[in-house]
Amino acid sequence: MALKLPPVRILAALAFGLSLGVGLAACSKPSEKPKVTAEEAAAALAGGEGAEAEKGPDNVAQDLLDKLTASSDAAVAASLEEEVYSAWLVSGSPTVDILMKRATDAQESEDLELARDMYDRALMIRPQYAEAWNRRALLFFNDGKYDEAIADLETTLQYEPRHFGAWIGLAMIFESMDYPDAALKAYRKALMIHPFAEAAKQGEKRLIPIVEGRAL
Repeated sequence: MALKLPPVRILAALAFGLSLGVGLAACSKPSEKPKVTAEEAAAALAGGEGAEAEKGPDNVAQDLLDKLTASSDAAVAASLEEEVYSAWLVSGSPTVDILMKRATDAQESEDLELARDMYDRALMIRPQYAEAWNRRALLFFNDGKYDEAIADLETTLQYEPRHFGAWIGLAMIFESMDYPDAALKAYRKALMIHPFAEAAKQGEKRLIPIVEGRAL
């Protein structure tokens, strides 16, 4: 039986960070069984391994991520998380930044077709921009398109291997697809980057008895 996730904004961490109060579509399984196999899930987990993040001229997130990983205080980590998400919204292209603003505004007003179009346009201009891939993945997920969401998250991690939100997003998708082993690994990858990420901490807590308890 597939695990039921808490009835909260399931992928808030994926696209907007835990601090933004953007209403998300309800999480539900697609009507057809996703085509992603357990092997493909494992391959997705390997997507960020050893990858080099492509750093745009205005990317200031790396120093913030270093501080976040080294943080030992939850309040400091929460502040750094907000700064990281703000830094990820700097694409290095004024045109792309405008498109991203229009996309996020469209999502807030639930004009998902416009949001998708804006993300598509942003990626045509700057295909290496990790945050645009990450945010478009949310649209796919909420539309029940798990294959497309996973593909966009893999690309996010190709360009920003330390995108803890993307790791949490992958974990939540895998968990909802009843791949607890892959989900636990992805939650733990997120915690290696952001040790105070609440969604990852709760996910790890849920899955440890299921995955590691098997050997008991």
